[in-house]
Amino acid sequence: MKTSRSAPLLVPPAAPSLQETEDPWRFDALGSVRSRDAVTLDALPRARYRSAFEIGGAIGVLTEKLQARCDALLSVEVSRLAQARAIHRCRHLPHVRFQVMAVPDEYPDQRFDLTLVSERACHWSPQELERAQQRILEHLEPGGHLCLIHWTGQSRDMRLNGHDVHDSFRRLSPKSLRHLRGEMDGTWRLDLFERL
Repeated sequence: MKTSRSAPLLVPPAAPSLQETEDPWRFDALGSVRSRDAVTLDALPRARYRSAFEIGGAIGVLTEKLQARCDALLSVEVSRLAQARAIHRCRHLPHVRFQVMAVPDEYPDQRFDLTLVSERACHWSPQELERAQQRILEHLEPGGHLCLIHWTGQSRDMRLNGHDVHDSFRRLSPKSLRHLRGEMDGTWRLDLFERL
């Protein structure tokens, strides 16, 4: 009796998760990131911040620029590999600290006068976004600034797009936040708020 064997099922390898990728967002390769970072820094109303919190620091491209306006800066990222590059990039900056942290499940126990969320919120579920909003508001000092900058496109690894994220924060205004500035630059959206 002849038996047939089915061919092995060929499955393409899964894309590495954000935690396993050294430069998950290809920041080193994208020139548009440099202009996006310039828009972000130009949007910040203060010349100096006492204590800043960057959610989604990736490989530290924006971190390295932002630190010049901060007395202390904590940058968090879910990817250990990306953060290792950020640490190396900013190794000469003693006032910049790094931590692997999955916001909103984890959050530092301190207050900030600047919180910057760059790209990270698009990877949260709607429920995680709501929890993150609560934690951001709890830890942002009155008069402190919240800056959001996100790509407005869509990819398979994103649960929300930039408009979803930014619009959800806009709905917190004028009760908890005052909207100071909104800007679209190509496929990037920036919104700046002040904590009431």
